[in-house]
Amino acid sequence: MKRVLTFSFIALMFLAGTLSGSEVEAAPQIEEIVDKANLAAYYAGDDGRSDVKMTITDGQGRTRNREFVMLRKDIKDGGEQMFYVYFEKPSDVRKMVYLVHKHIGRDDDRWMYLAKLDLVKRIAASDKRTSFVGSHFYYEDVSGRGVEEDRHELVEETDSHYVVKNTPKRPGEVEFSAYTVWIDKETFLPMKAEYLDKGGSKYREMEALKTEMIQGFPTVTKSQMRDLRSGGDTVSEFNNSKYNIGLEQDIFSERYLRRPPRVVRR
Repeated sequence: MKRVLTFSFIALMFLAGTLSGSEVEAAPQIEEIVDKANLAAYYAGDDGRSDVKMTITDGQGRTRNREFVMLRKDIKDGGEQMFYVYFEKPSDVRKMVYLVHKHIGRDDDRWMYLAKLDLVKRIAASDKRTSFVGSHFYYEDVSGRGVEEDRHELVEETDSHYVVKNTPKRPGEVEFSAYTVWIDKETFLPMKAEYLDKGGSKYREMEALKTEMIQGFPTVTKSQMRDLRSGGDTVSEFNNSKYNIGLEQDIFSERYLRRPPRVVRR
């Protein structure tokens, strides 16, 4: 009888160890969560194209629209990539182009072609946290913030989300003290982000309003950025999104700032 009890105890201990080992394996570490969220948000497929409509609403309820085509090409998943944004409407921004070469471990290269002036302007690294064409999104929001720029901490885990606090490693270069992101456990898409100012008050909030599965990739098709100080917000709608369309790398060069590639034309 003693032998049976001993065997049963050992078997139970082995089973418990197996279960807890599975649970530990199933719960990803913070680095894995952040890396997967970055890939889901910015690296779906090898490249991509979307028609984007921005509706900008100020604190008094007045609205303005921006319509543009966004192209993206990855050089390496989670690493170097390029963005090309061609503006179509309204007339005051038509043919304007925003080009980004995103780097890891150093500042991104950004250019803006102002068609009305026939002028190519380099966007300084210090301007990445400023308004993108008058919207409540920043230049950095378009191509994404590098995961290596922040310290990450898993502060909460709910049934549906990982809640991650991100603190800048170089706080003097940004206007926020920290931001918290809610990451969907199933898709790893960031669904909500709250930004705190230097005094610790929430002043900016992003939310994914709609997501869809496109070519097997979970995709945010409608998002909103709110300015909690002014009361204004910008809603971005992504239409006709496609991945793996075979974009050529030379599209993302300075020579295409004045001469948009055929893929952006309707």
